[in-house]
Amino acid sequence: MLEEKILGDYKSAMKARDALKTSVLSFLRADMMNLAVAKKKAKLDDTEVIAVVKKQVKQRQDSIEQFTKGDRLAMAEKEKNELVILKTYLPPELSAEEINKVIAGVIASCQACGPKDMGRVMREVNLKLAGQADGKLVAELVKQKLATPA
Repeated sequence: MLEEKILGDYKSAMKARDALKTSVLSFLRADMMNLAVAKKKAKLDDTEVIAVVKKQVKQRQDSIEQFTKGDRLAMAEKEKNELVILKTYLPPELSAEEINKVIAGVIASCQACGPKDMGRVMREVNLKLAGQADGKLVAELVKQKLATPA
């Protein structure tokens, strides 16, 4: 399971005195523990762990954007390094072409005919992709598909 892999990597990073990786994995483990306590579980399943990692990735991406705007490049670089570590725990992302195939299949199965069906299509696409694609990209591609008549 992914949770055990993260714990093992955390222990290895501590032994290797890798301060950056130890710090990142420590925060990640804390978020995972908080979610487990909230859900009253001893262990999280992989989809829940991936959701926690994605949340941390999103936080890092927002921080990088803000630090870059604020001209704090050293902090932005630190966040980028943390982002690289976190992304190793995510499943590989699908290409835009593969995402478009899934979207086309969902639109056909839902018989969606326009922008008013966006919510229904997004719900189905997100269930099928389950963390394998960036949400903003998926939303943009669905919007394009539904805007242009087939």
